[in-house]
Amino acid sequence: MMKAVYAGTFDPVTSGHLDIIERASRMYDHLYVTIFDNPTKKTMFSLAERLELLQAVTASFENVSVDYSSALAVEYAKEVGASVLVRGLRATMDFEYELQLAFSNQYLDDSVDMVFLMTRPNHSYISSSSVKEIATHHHSVEGLVPPIVENALKKKIDE
Repeated sequence: MMKAVYAGTFDPVTSGHLDIIERASRMYDHLYVTIFDNPTKKTMFSLAERLELLQAVTASFENVSVDYSSALAVEYAKEVGASVLVRGLRATMDFEYELQLAFSNQYLDDSVDMVFLMTRPNHSYISSSSVKEIATHHHSVEGLVPPIVENALKKKIDE
C-alpha cells in the first residue's frame, strides 16, 4: 500500500490545497493531510478549527485522513508508514523554498521522497496569506476557498 503525506499549515485550506489533495488522493492508496507546526507563521484559525475545516472539505475522499503533528514531516511520514511527502508548487519562488526543504528532508531521511505537483493555473495565485488579507478587508474570497471556509472566514473576521 502506497501512502503519502501532504503537510501544511492550512490556515485556511484553500481551493489550491484542495486541488492538490484531490489529485494526490488519486495517486496514492492513502493520503494523510497533516497540519504541522510552523513557528514562523501566525495563524488566524486555531488548530481545532483548521482540523475541523480540513475534515469537512476532505470528507468525500475515502482514502484521505486529516491529522496534526508537531514532529518533522519526515518523522511523521515514517510513523504512519508513508514513503512520500507531497508538495504543491505555484511559481518559481515556491520552487526555491521547496527545493531547500526537499534537500533538508533528504538529509534527515533519504527513504522518504518528495513529490511536487504543479498547481493548476487558475489556482496559481492563491495563498492562505492572500486569502486572509482579502477577507480581512471585507472582499469576497468566493472560489479561492471552499464555501465552508469562506463562511468560517466571515465569522472569524466579524468576531
